[in-house]
Amino acid sequence: MSEKYFTLAEAEALLPMVKEELDHLQQLQNEFQEKYVELRTMYDREGAFELESQMEFLEIQANMHVNNLYAHGVQLKDIDQGLVDFPALINGEEVLLCWKQGEDQIEYYHGVHEGFRGRKKLE
Repeated sequence: MSEKYFTLAEAEALLPMVKEELDHLQQLQNEFQEKYVELRTMYDREGAFELESQMEFLEIQANMHVNNLYAHGVQLKDIDQGLVDFPALINGEEVLLCWKQGEDQIEYYHGVHEGFRGRKKLE
C-alpha cells in the first residue's frame, strides 16, 4: 500500500509541477546522451575527463528532479513518454491515476500491477 493517496483534484493540482519536472528531465537526458556519444568518439583523455564530469553533474541534476517528484508522492514511470502515476483509491481498491505528457488532464487509471496497457477511463 502507498503512503499517500491522491484524489483526482490533488493529482491534477500537481500537473504543472510534474510537467515542469518532466521537461527538465527530458532536457537533461538529451544532454547526457549527446555527451555520451561525444565521449565514445573521443581520443583525448583530458577532454574525456571534462565530459565525464559534466555527465556526472547532469546525473546529479536529474536525480534532484526525480526526487522532487517522489517527494510529492508522484511515481515516475517513463521519462521519454512523460508517463507518471499517482496512487489513489477507487471504491476502496488501490489504483494508479495515470497521466501521460501531452494529455490535458488525468482521465485514466489502472491497477497497481496492470501498467500502462491496462489503462481504463475514469468515470
